[in-house]
Amino acid sequence: MKSQLSSIEADPAVEAELDRLPTLPIVELRKRYRELLRTQPPKAFGPDLLRRSIAHTIQEKSYGGLPPVTRRLLNQLVKTASARPNGRLELPRRIKPGSELVRTWNRRIYRVTVMAEGFTFEGKTFASLSEIATAITGTRWNGPRFFGLREAAGRKGTDGK
Repeated sequence: MKSQLSSIEADPAVEAELDRLPTLPIVELRKRYRELLRTQPPKAFGPDLLRRSIAHTIQEKSYGGLPPVTRRLLNQLVKTASARPNGRLELPRRIKPGSELVRTWNRRIYRVTVMAEGFTFEGKTFASLSEIATAITGTRWNGPRFFGLREAAGRKGTDGK
């Protein structure tokens, strides 16, 4: 995303409008908010939140919004939160290549290296952590859960996990 953002040329008109925002009185900020968002600004929004909302909307209209993947993730989180208002939301974890996962099983330490495409364990490449967990234990396991990346279903600790 950073490379995508750096390739966008700044629009002088947009930059000029953003530069003017800090000097606008709240009456003008509310007017500009209504123009851009076609709705009344929330009564709780003071000058700072109005400026931020306006600046975000201006930039989004000029340079584009969230990528579709991010939009889908946010929509999925909203759907989950609506279905379980008091439930816990879990974001998918992304493990960077080169990371090492360590798990002790039956008094033996196992190390797995995360690769760009898959995982390496004991000199072999595996497509999933579940394959590795099965190789270690001899039974079927959820790989991310086995390596502590996901909590067991229905298990809740006192610390909110």
